[in-house]
Amino acid sequence: MFNNSRFLFFFFLFDSLLLLHSGSATSYSKPQLPCQPPTHNSYPFCDTSLPIPARVHSLVSLLTVDEKIQRLSDNNSGIPRLGIPAYEWWSESLHGIASNGPGISFDGAVKSATGFPQVMLTAAAFNRSLWRSIAAATAVEARAMFNSGQAGLTFWAPNVNVFVDPRWGRGQETPGEDPMVVSDYAVEYVRGFQGQGLKGKNGRKYSISGNRMLEEEDDDGDDRLMLSACCKHLTAYGLEMWHEFSRYSFNAVVTKQDMEDTYQPPFKSCVEKGKASCLMCAYNAVNGIPACANKDLLEKARTEWGFQGYIASDCDAVATIFEYQNYAKSPEEAVGIALKAGTDINCGTYMLRNMKSALENKIVVESDIDRALLNLFSVQFRLGLFNGNAVNRKFESFGPKDVCSSEHRRLALEAARQGIVLLKNEQKFLPLDKTRVSSLAVIGPMANTSSLGGDYTGIPCTLKSVLDGLGEYIHKTSYAAGCLDVACNSTDGFAEAVSIAKKADYVIVVVGLDLSQETEDHDRDSLLLPGQQMALVNELAGASNKPLVLVLTGGGPLDISFAKKDPRIASVLWIGYPGEEGRKAVSEIIFGDYNPAGRLPITWYPESFTQVPMNDMNMRPDPSRGYPGRTYRFYTGDKVYEFGHGLSYSSFSLELLSAPSRLRLSQSIKTELRRSVLNRGGNEPYVHVDEVSNCDSLAFSVRVSLRNDGGMDGSRVVMLFSRAPRSYAGAPQKQLIGFDRVHVSANGATETSISIEPCQHLSIVNVEGSRVLPLGDHTLSLEEIEHVVSVEI
Repeated sequence: MFNNSRFLFFFFLFDSLLLLHSGSATSYSKPQLPCQPPTHNSYPFCDTSLPIPARVHSLVSLLTVDEKIQRLSDNNSGIPRLGIPAYEWWSESLHGIASNGPGISFDGAVKSATGFPQVMLTAAAFNRSLWRSIAAATAVEARAMFNSGQAGLTFWAPNVNVFVDPRWGRGQETPGEDPMVVSDYAVEYVRGFQGQGLKGKNGRKYSISGNRMLEEEDDDGDDRLMLSACCKHLTAYGLEMWHEFSRYSFNAVVTKQDMEDTYQPPFKSCVEKGKASCLMCAYNAVNGIPACANKDLLEKARTEWGFQGYIASDCDAVATIFEYQNYAKSPEEAVGIALKAGTDINCGTYMLRNMKSALENKIVVESDIDRALLNLFSVQFRLGLFNGNAVNRKFESFGPKDVCSSEHRRLALEAARQGIVLLKNEQKFLPLDKTRVSSLAVIGPMANTSSLGGDYTGIPCTLKSVLDGLGEYIHKTSYAAGCLDVACNSTDGFAEAVSIAKKADYVIVVVGLDLSQETEDHDRDSLLLPGQQMALVNELAGASNKPLVLVLTGGGPLDISFAKKDPRIASVLWIGYPGEEGRKAVSEIIFGDYNPAGRLPITWYPESFTQVPMNDMNMRPDPSRGYPGRTYRFYTGDKVYEFGHGLSYSSFSLELLSAPSRLRLSQSIKTELRRSVLNRGGNEPYVHVDEVSNCDSLAFSVRVSLRNDGGMDGSRVVMLFSRAPRSYAGAPQKQLIGFDRVHVSANGATETSISIEPCQHLSIVNVEGSRVLPLGDHTLSLEEIEHVVSVEI
């Protein structure tokens, strides 16, 4: 059991530091590759001594127009005359290798892959190193499947849209509602999955390979990739199907302010810090322009963020430009607009079918296609796909033995443990002492299902239920579904459930959501438990000999106000979609073998929030029309549970050890600007962050002492928030500026520090969409502790 979460990542990463994987060859199908000797390796594009740009230009110059157009679809057919086999771009790896997309097959030497928790639950761990470890482990399994001829090397994950509406069916795929958390997750996932950006203690550069690190040459010069990650869906995507609004035709009207401080930061971080090699544009329009046709949006990624990679459309988002958005007058115009805007490849066949006509009608020119091909082939060359048999020697030994490994399954268990959130625990009802539990009733439509992965799931290594896990602890366990299914439209099963509840020593009820309630193309209408689930819980609470334990599944928030207030329901656990090892993690927490520490990465709203129009993308409240705003940063209404809520079996005490009380910008602002800064906005002076030179020199640390006052080892997520000076209209009520997951031994203490860069963490975005640093008193808060930092010139 890996109790110390701070060192989890490094345990996996450095366990076999610098030891290259060895082992005898295994018999499985190898992928077909370009540049194979003896006949097809003589082309200049096969010459690995040449720079990648030169090789790519050489290849593009050899293609006919028809061959070029065929490259604009995710399913590339082969070019036999050049020895180039077919390639499928579309593979998925959101939280493990998924069966979505034609690039993945489990019909081969690899029959399954490690099923990690759905992203929302993993995000609840608030552990960056865990996030990267999962991405790195998934990358190993992806490479192993590629080497077995069962996957490509280009994967369309992660989903880094900010979860701004609790009804969104795909919110489960995201890291939550906070732009900073989503941004940090994006960076960790991409860098872990692509195998880039780490340095060892000796300063040399390393790439990640699951639980191993492989040393690279100091100056490889070609920016190689282990795999390609794709941050999606650019941008302001958060609606599937609500009333008359569909994601295919929806126009997201977004203010400049909301765009820059909420919707775009994860994509910017994904590119600037994560170095993602792919972006995916969304179905929806943004302020009247379909995302895949929005040249300003797509070019910004390249010109301002430094994006170097390819841009893919969602499937089939290029078609929606004409077919649903009515933004183009013909299919030919739609594909031409998308291509010229910067969309390089169409998931689907719309470009494939209509680009030749667009070319003949001079809507596009061949150089437009060439530009897209340069972006596409550059990524394939960085992946080593055109290096002949040596695709990338560091990774060619990965095979079926590296999938569903014991290390990866332990990591899946640890992720579930760390993410599960204890929402309620009256009178310290949990953990249960298994030596004193004579019998256990497990009830609910989600108790006896192995479908615990959420969407974008593959075939897991093991298929077990929460019931299976609890049965491993308590042998005298009885079960009743209570409801026929999660929709729970009938009370026919209630009598049986009540009967076993009356006979049992303890009752655990497992209800909530599954993919029939929330998924791609399906939003929720209600935040309440589906159907008669609430009635089932209430009946069981009245029948049980002791207060019951309520276990909730699903990615989206639920209004369980009834359970929060009911003393007959002693404890509530949110387990999200915990993945293949979730059943064990749930049992360990209920019976005290693991101390929960997860925190909610999204606000849990009351049912009244469903009166808020889902198509309203505004973040900030508007009292004049009764609009309460969105996410903890702006929402002014009632809450069931707040962002960051989560309990532990231990009690912790925090102490602020050090933080500055004053920050002076005098040395970082040119003299001629000072007077104009002081005159800005009357009583609201501010500095544009781009006016502050050497802002890094103003960075400071907030040092915190953390004590575990309980008798059980445990972790605590330390969350540091800031609040801008009160006079700044439109500023967030508070915003997360730092977090750390810290392990503390029973009755022990430790320290941690959170680094703050004022221009990034203390700044806000004004109505013009510019990031500014307000002068005046900024309030830092660590739970009940507050500390004022005055920013002055």
